Amino acid sequence: MVKSNIKAIFKSDIAKVWETVTDNRNYVWRSDLSKIEILDDGKFVEYRKDGFPTMFTVTRKEPCSRYEFDMENKNMRGHWIGIFTETADGTVIDFTEEVTVKNPFMKLLAGLYLKKQQKTYVNDLKKELRER
Repeated sequence: MVKSNIKAIFKSDIAKVWETVTDNRNYVWRSDLSKIEILDDGKFVEYRKDGFPTMFTVTRKEPCSRYEFDMENKNMRGHWIGIFTETADGTVIDFTEEVTVKNPFMKLLAGLYLKKQQKTYVNDLKKELRER
């Protein structure tokens, strides 16, 4: 199992950060995605720019507090936890991703890949919230 965590502080209020992160209909701010296909209220598929799909199943959604989902594609399966905390100055996000890599050769690079993905996500989120 490979685990990666990222924390970031935003000046935006928690409701705006929450809405931006959890609204799968508005994904154009994500530089790594070509589209998101919503299957039903708790399931969706993200497609990377190269068309590679990953299936997501929401397992917990506590507004402005906690968001969790399981994810799977042909290379990995895992769980993602997002914690949102309101502060006097804005919002703190704490995102943790744990994956089991299906291909043993890819396991060596999985930690670096997850970190890169998390940094890209936070940078994209900062741009979308106009905090750059």
